[in-house]
Amino acid sequence: MSVLDRFGQKLLFAFDPETAHGLSIAALRCGLPAGARTVRDTRLKISLCGLDFPNPLGMAAGYDKNAEVPDALLGLGFGFAEVGTITPLPQAGNPKPRIFRLTADEAVINRLGFNNEGHAAAEKRLAGRKGRPGIVGVNIGANKDSTDRIGDYERGVALFARYASYLTVNISSPNTPGLRNMQAREQLGELLSRVMAARASAAAQPPVFLKIAPDLVEAELEDIAAEVVEKRIDGVIVSNTTISRPPLRSGNAAREAGGLSGKPLFERSTIVLAKMRKLLGPDIVIVGVGGVDSAEAALEKIRAGADLVQLYTGMIYAGPALPGRIVAGMARFCETERLKSIRELRDRHLDRWASKPLS
Repeated sequence: MSVLDRFGQKLLFAFDPETAHGLSIAALRCGLPAGARTVRDTRLKISLCGLDFPNPLGMAAGYDKNAEVPDALLGLGFGFAEVGTITPLPQAGNPKPRIFRLTADEAVINRLGFNNEGHAAAEKRLAGRKGRPGIVGVNIGANKDSTDRIGDYERGVALFARYASYLTVNISSPNTPGLRNMQAREQLGELLSRVMAARASAAAQPPVFLKIAPDLVEAELEDIAAEVVEKRIDGVIVSNTTISRPPLRSGNAAREAGGLSGKPLFERSTIVLAKMRKLLGPDIVIVGVGGVDSAEAALEKIRAGADLVQLYTGMIYAGPALPGRIVAGMARFCETERLKSIRELRDRHLDRWASKPLS
């Protein structure tokens, strides 16, 4: 981290995590902070699902919940940004406090519960940026008290298809009661059928990705993969936060309820990623998320089977220059290894990761 990044982190860490998050969004709206110099390297370009990504690194959903700063995020060096999760109606989410820093572990536990301003507010902002360059995905969810959760996803598709570079169906947050049950095969099949029908009827037909949890067993992964293939979903994002608790050093905060993200998630999320690649085959897009905080971590996700990589928690601990540093590191790696494209790296460690048990 630079001196400026360390100063910024110290300043933000003086506030509770949720206040610090709000301040960081406000800073980006004002044109601050500056990221590392953006690296443009043709070897990092990837074309998938009709989209041309300038590099494979993206900002994961959860940071820009209300589509306030997607272009500012792209300006930090990300090849794409994903906004949301956005639900049809505004909702406050779970009671505070609901975000906890596990500094010794470079991790975070959150139990936010899809707090966001709803469809209308996000649509207004996304409509305002229509026509601008840059890949911006929209992550859609269901309201906690909805009586028709699948209908909530259909509404999200119908509304945001015209604005989204791609849509992500998020059924893997651990902080909305019962949401993860939609990963079960029967419910998932109905959800994906209706989502794809909604896309076919929408004003545009962007790619659809499905975001899954890391807390799944082999049989559940097999069921999800079968539905993804059958319903012709364009991609899978692996993974959301985990409710498991690997060994942690952060004391009382580590015992908080919610989803764990950051460095401790890297191992399990990468194993699930590799197993999904084995199940899905070579052609369906996989986005690797969980514990990415360096160029080497991002490259290892690709070696394990990812086409694209996302991060969020890593930037909390490494600062806003992190995406630029990771992209620069990827470019240096391509140069050192004499790769014509970063895609040559995919699957090199697939068997190694896929053979590991889901303990």
